[in-house]
Amino acid sequence: MAEKKVPELKKGFGKYLGLSFLIGFGFFNMGLMDPLYDTYIPLFLGRYIGSKAAVGAIMTVDNILQLFLISFVSIWSDRTRTRIGRRMPFIIVMLPISAILFSLFPPMAGSSLFALIVIIFLFNIFKTSVRGPIVVLMPDTVPGDYRSEANGVINTMAGIGTVAATLLLARLFDVKESLPFNITSIAIIAAVLILFIFVREKLPEKEETEEKKVPVLKSIMQVFRSEDFSVARILIALFVWFTGFQGVIPFLGLYLVEYMGVSGGNAAMAQGMSGIASVLMAVPAGYIAHRIGRRRYIRTSLFCLAVILFLIPLSGHIEKAMGLSSVNSLGIFLILMFIFGAFYIGVIVNSFPMLWQMAAFGNMGIYTGLYYTFSQSASILSPPITGAIIDLAGYPGIFIFAGICMLVSWFVMAEVKAGEPANAAR
Repeated sequence: MAEKKVPELKKGFGKYLGLSFLIGFGFFNMGLMDPLYDTYIPLFLGRYIGSKAAVGAIMTVDNILQLFLISFVSIWSDRTRTRIGRRMPFIIVMLPISAILFSLFPPMAGSSLFALIVIIFLFNIFKTSVRGPIVVLMPDTVPGDYRSEANGVINTMAGIGTVAATLLLARLFDVKESLPFNITSIAIIAAVLILFIFVREKLPEKEETEEKKVPVLKSIMQVFRSEDFSVARILIALFVWFTGFQGVIPFLGLYLVEYMGVSGGNAAMAQGMSGIASVLMAVPAGYIAHRIGRRRYIRTSLFCLAVILFLIPLSGHIEKAMGLSSVNSLGIFLILMFIFGAFYIGVIVNSFPMLWQMAAFGNMGIYTGLYYTFSQSASILSPPITGAIIDLAGYPGIFIFAGICMLVSWFVMAEVKAGEPANAAR
């Protein structure tokens, strides 16, 4: 019997592969926008503002909005009933507006600081608001057993978008500043048309349409009242692993430049290596987790991440003791970051589907909103913590801190009892 499961599994998800690819266009465009925004908006702001702290404060607008808006709009879309679905009305309105606002960044940056800040604020409202409905579109249309595989496809599309933005579109900035923004905006509008034409949302059953609407706060409390506290444990675990991850990522460039002595032009190499590994492993991570179980795959990945993070500062001492050159030291670090990305994408690909597996049709947005509330809280809180660690103990301290976070998450995930595909190993 065991030998027959593999072909059935492949055939089963194969039915939803094309759909996952189409939904992935929404994530592809997020992958295009985010790195361009993170790279060039600070540059635009720097033309008017000399203080890096002030620029950084403005750049946190998106994280703060994500903390509240994603949850609010996701829950709102749960309760929306239209002929084109629950999520699509938000997507076909908010995503094109985001595209138009994105194209306005270069001209507004050349106009005034006030105009630039207004566009930053408006863009983040619409881009943040539409993220939840885009994310929930997948679990609405793909059965629970195949969401890890589908999430792998979607994360691959997002990774390809990031690579395209950083290696292709960013180069056009030197030709004309507006080019990468205009091309991205056109791609976003095209993706909206693809989603609207080809993706059909699941229509609610009669009893789901007529169900009594439970107040939002009461619905959230019901989520946390599961008998084995699996939802609460996953949310706590993801808060902790995001604390470790988001505490390291903002300082990788500085680590390479100030600690390892590379040039500023090579400061993004670590994230690039991690990103390439993520693209390569996103789809396999979904398939493997379906076979061996999502919790087991996540816990294995978290343990390996902890080992890698502990090795990074330790490797520096080994390299010095062996008399290795700075080139060799950089090579070892980049290899470790590649392996890091390969394991971390496995955590991301499978954690969302675990939550969605425990959700129902009527509260999928609540689970999605809770995911972002916990992950974005970590994104806001962790950089100041790791910044203080650097001041007190130097750059190696942040990798040790992140490794401890991964181990804590590994421990918390041990007691999660739900969220697996029906035929996965337990």
